[in-house]
Amino acid sequence: MDQLREESARFGIHPYLLTTGDDGRPHAVAVSIEWQGDRILISTGTRSTANVAARPLLSLLWPPTEAGGYSLIVDGDGGVIGSGPDARILVTPTRGVLHRPGTSSASAARGCGSDCIPLLG
Repeated sequence: MDQLREESARFGIHPYLLTTGDDGRPHAVAVSIEWQGDRILISTGTRSTANVAARPLLSLLWPPTEAGGYSLIVDGDGGVIGSGPDARILVTPTRGVLHRPGTSSASAARGCGSDCIPLLG
């Protein structure tokens, strides 16, 4: 978890939150995060909050900071705390990976078809 927290600090506090809507379509929004122990607190809008309340599996995506660089992808279980305009999402990370397109024998040996570095899970 420490490595995941360090990588997210390197990428910044503004990932994209990916949730699933009632119709099964993905919903992506830019958010701000704050670590609280081993969990991530997110302030977001009503649609993302409703999505997480109904379907708690979500992902956070930080795009690469330079051309050809890694993206940071964190999967987690979300829960809604509070209500109304003050509602926020609290995420327990279950998996984290640094990922970029391409293949290498080392990443293939780890079970990843792209160039990836597992951080959690």
